[in-house]
Amino acid sequence: MTEHYLVLAAILFAIGGLGVLIRRNVIVILMSVELMLNAVNVTFVALARQHGSMDGQVIVFFVLTVAAAEVAVGLAIILMNFAQRKTINADEIRLLRG
Repeated sequence: MTEHYLVLAAILFAIGGLGVLIRRNVIVILMSVELMLNAVNVTFVALARQHGSMDGQVIVFFVLTVAAAEVAVGLAIILMNFAQRKTINADEIRLLRG
């Protein structure tokens, strides 16, 4: 049963990795990173359940907290960049300074 969750997590992580590598829209890249983090969360929960431990589920809360902070900072940077350059395309954003 755990193998099914691990395969699902691997597929989600691969889709997220491809999204980061292929897509050029910064918002889609952030969504792909979130997908990768959720794949890791599925792995933590599945392995914690298999071993009868709560450690993996506790780590998931920390991962979710870091993911929320990453989204907040990332969206703030994207909004400031969009206000200055009128684009959210990663190819057109070379430097973060003005």
